[in-house]
Amino acid sequence: MGVIQNPDPGQAPGADFTIAQNWPGYTREDHAIWRTLFERQSKLLPGRACTEYLEGLESLGVAAEGIPEFERLSDIMERATGWRIVAVPGLVPDDVFFRHLAARRFPATNWIRRREQLDYLQEPDIFHDVFGHVPILMNPVFADYLQAYGRGGLKALRLGSLPKLARLYWYTVEFGLIETGEGLRIYGAGIVSSHSETVYSLESSKPKRIGFDLMRIMRTEYRIDDLQDAYFVIRNFEQLFDATRPDFTPYYDDLKTQADIPPGALAPGDRPVSLSV
Repeated sequence: MGVIQNPDPGQAPGADFTIAQNWPGYTREDHAIWRTLFERQSKLLPGRACTEYLEGLESLGVAAEGIPEFERLSDIMERATGWRIVAVPGLVPDDVFFRHLAARRFPATNWIRRREQLDYLQEPDIFHDVFGHVPILMNPVFADYLQAYGRGGLKALRLGSLPKLARLYWYTVEFGLIETGEGLRIYGAGIVSSHSETVYSLESSKPKRIGFDLMRIMRTEYRIDDLQDAYFVIRNFEQLFDATRPDFTPYYDDLKTQADIPPGALAPGDRPVSLSV
């Protein structure tokens, strides 16, 4: 994965690809874009995002005024769950990414999209990373899950099985849904940071919504250039964390003998989940 861009191109990343956030380098337009994105999403998420995400957003004090400073957010996160944010200039190599997660460091890009990219951005920017990912890391169980994922990622690299494990990240951390007493709610960063996907994931009849199944997920392909064809639904965050406890080595061996599943297909044993769980 190559790096993309940042507000101070003169910064050279370290061996772990971290750089200074360079908060003073953001322009008025950068902060205005953050405000537009924040205000738009904040109107959509009540009643759609899970309680754990909304509580994390409030506890961190992430607000509409402008792009937040990583150091301030990190101090709050560290007291709550031991996580900190580190700034990176864009996408980083897989092994670097996993080492950060395993050490309870979340690598967040320090640049923000342009105004013409408000509705679609293929690579993650600071709004996706901070507004989307960081609030849920205030939840202790999810915080432990993401650290376990980082450790698992390093092992998957050694075993040549990363493409399978990457699907677990995609369908949980990025595009996960959770069952609640009030119905389905969003916790995935790729949904909570996207205006169109927030509505589509919970209201459209097009995508499949399937009960969480670890092996099923690691067999399921995904697309990065469109709204999702399928979402996987957890019952609670404990289910997610418990699924990462076992040694994945035998899982990877089994997956070598099983065919991949297209993202919009149903498979034997699937548990369809209705919108009014």
